Amino acid sequence: MIPAWSFICPTSELLPGEMRTGFDEVTGAAIVVFNIDGTLYALEDQCSHEEFALSAGDGFDAGAASVECVLHGARFDIRTGRPLCAPAYEPVARFPVKVENDGVWSRDDRD
Repeated sequence: MIPAWSFICPTSELLPGEMRTGFDEVTGAAIVVFNIDGTLYALEDQCSHEEFALSAGDGFDAGAASVECVLHGARFDIRTGRPLCAPAYEPVARFPVKVENDGVWSRDDRD
């Protein structure tokens, strides 16, 4: 069964250099969507090192396409989810993202 898409925000509320959060309506997973120069990327909104929201604080760097967990300083590549420095060694989950009907949608497609 293909997971249902969850509405994150209207496209007008996610401009380049911005991020928005939402939740997968089926699994309850927290999702953060980033706009990097017009391309959208979605990650699980949880550091793989510690259960802390990546969207918390001011760790998003659109120019470097990275996000830092402000709790302990782990940094992740937004495009791949892979960790860029300690203390994180595991990637964060990446989710599909689509634009449809003037909205941004994503889903937790993990098995």
